Amino acid sequence: MRTDMHVQQGRRPQPGPEIWIRGPVALPEEPPPLAAGGAPRRFSWVGTHGGAGVSTLAAVYGGHDCGRNWPGPADPPSVLLVARTHAAGLAAALGTVEVFRRGEAPHGLDLDAVVLVADAPGRLPRPLAERVKVIESVIDVYRVPWVPAWRLGDLSGQPPRETDALTRLTGRAR
Repeated sequence: MRTDMHVQQGRRPQPGPEIWIRGPVALPEEPPPLAAGGAPRRFSWVGTHGGAGVSTLAAVYGGHDCGRNWPGPADPPSVLLVARTHAAGLAAALGTVEVFRRGEAPHGLDLDAVVLVADAPGRLPRPLAERVKVIESVIDVYRVPWVPAWRLGDLSGQPPRETDALTRLTGRAR
């Protein structure tokens, strides 16, 4: 059923295309964030605790691997904090976010997000999921699932689909 208010009001309707789409429609890809010079923005990966996965993420998504150190003067000032999803990792992530909030991080660094890497396959237990929600309430959080191939040292495949938002953020092509 079509109602045409223009005809009822004595005006001719403007012709226009009628488009019918069947099935899912892909969203346009967002371009990667750009730095001031127009180049894709680069990131420094900073671990909030040992074994967070900084080296793996830098190898898979690109960017500078700072380990557990703050980025130096020649490193990208845009920081992605990395933590595992176990209790100690989430506490360390929240503590480091607080360092930025209080202005105690080195001058010139910009905290962009927290990247949480699964510490085991499967869903998080409720107490840990609640801690993740606390972190998400103060900053953007990107989640990286358990990837068995990475545990074996195979970083050659595509990043997991669940990390598409992180892939777009870092400008890593799929």
